[in-house]
Amino acid sequence: MNSHIFGRVSNAVLPTAARGEGCYLIDSDGKRYFDGSGGAAVSCLGHGHAKVRAALHAQLDQLAYAHTSFFTSEPAEKLANKLIAHAPDGIERVYLVSSGSEAVEAALKLARQYFTETGQPQRHRIIARRQSYHGNTLGALASGGNAWRRKQFSPLLIDTTHIAPCYDYRDRAEDETAFEYGQRVANELETEINRLGPDSVMAFIAEPVVGATAGAVPPVAGYFKRLREICNQYGILLILDEVMCGMGRTGTLFACEQDDIAPDIVTIAKGLGAGYQPIGAMLCSGDIFNAIRDGSGFFQHGHTYLGHPMAAAGSLAVMETLLDDNLLAQVPMQGDKLQTALQEALSTHPHVGDLRGRGLFRGIELVKDRASKAPFDPAQAVHKKIKAAAFNLGLLCYPMGGTLDGRRGDHILLAPPFIISDPEIDHLVGMVTKAIETVLPL
Repeated sequence: MNSHIFGRVSNAVLPTAARGEGCYLIDSDGKRYFDGSGGAAVSCLGHGHAKVRAALHAQLDQLAYAHTSFFTSEPAEKLANKLIAHAPDGIERVYLVSSGSEAVEAALKLARQYFTETGQPQRHRIIARRQSYHGNTLGALASGGNAWRRKQFSPLLIDTTHIAPCYDYRDRAEDETAFEYGQRVANELETEINRLGPDSVMAFIAEPVVGATAGAVPPVAGYFKRLREICNQYGILLILDEVMCGMGRTGTLFACEQDDIAPDIVTIAKGLGAGYQPIGAMLCSGDIFNAIRDGSGFFQHGHTYLGHPMAAAGSLAVMETLLDDNLLAQVPMQGDKLQTALQEALSTHPHVGDLRGRGLFRGIELVKDRASKAPFDPAQAVHKKIKAAAFNLGLLCYPMGGTLDGRRGDHILLAPPFIISDPEIDHLVGMVTKAIETVLPL
């Protein structure tokens, strides 16, 4: 077949996805693939979910689209109410967009406008973390610390500075406790604020559990509480990017719940719509919203498909399934089973350095040597080979390279649907183990 699609990889010939059933995708030749990564941590309900399909059909029969400069819509209002009812303390407003990158762009622009509206126009600087990822649009890309993605576009990017991530497996000193390590790297934020000038900084942005760039890296206890304290002390907005780790993926609807903090702004997407329609959202505090409402009264931002009724209807059905039908409650339980199965299968493998994550968001870090934690030579492209081996076996997983610094290191990200059963956990772990052993034999 001659294709005119401009694909992610220009010379790739991909199979055609034809159907989805539960945790599986099926191509046009009938081959079944277990969706062990939920695409990119998107398909939290699996494929073909009856409740979401019914909601989309019903909404299409009523209203497909209305521009938000003229109208609101019932599904958008209901979705916002559902999200705010379960949001972190102080979060009161929802701005619906179509992707995670759009949500982050909206968050950055809102942060800037908030300070201009409150008489602090000198605040414009963003601080983020190395080995983070916040999206592919230019503002989001500039905020992220993914060196490989940033490199060729660096002349186009706004000036953002980056501090160390919280990467316990790699960076904690032998004489430090986990808590001491977390406080040390969190305090880098204060150092950077003072280096830049406290009155110039508007926001710090971070993923509560780091996703694609580093492979489900969770923070140590107390780390985010210290970051929240620093932001409060210097009047800086804390933006949490939960595009990948939020909406139940780590075991709570908002990932930051497990760190007992509340952000000023939080971004969500991926699991928000479970893949049934493109959707994302930026949620902000009442204080920020009120500053805009009582100031200019107008957020100088917008998209054509903002608050799309079809997307909102699908997302509302997803949220109802997670919260009202209690699917979210099984994520911690199934996540623990997945981690136990991974430990049993891979904890003694000579090239598996770390098994980490929260809930159904798990990372496998691959190393040349377990004792020294030395990474493989990037030229070996271990992650690409494992992705290919897994695909041949009928497994979709999310391997990436550059785990350490954007160039060195390999990991595999697993983010299966929340509906995964116990036998499917065993099947997933068996296939990912076989893929690793195919490329890195014992």
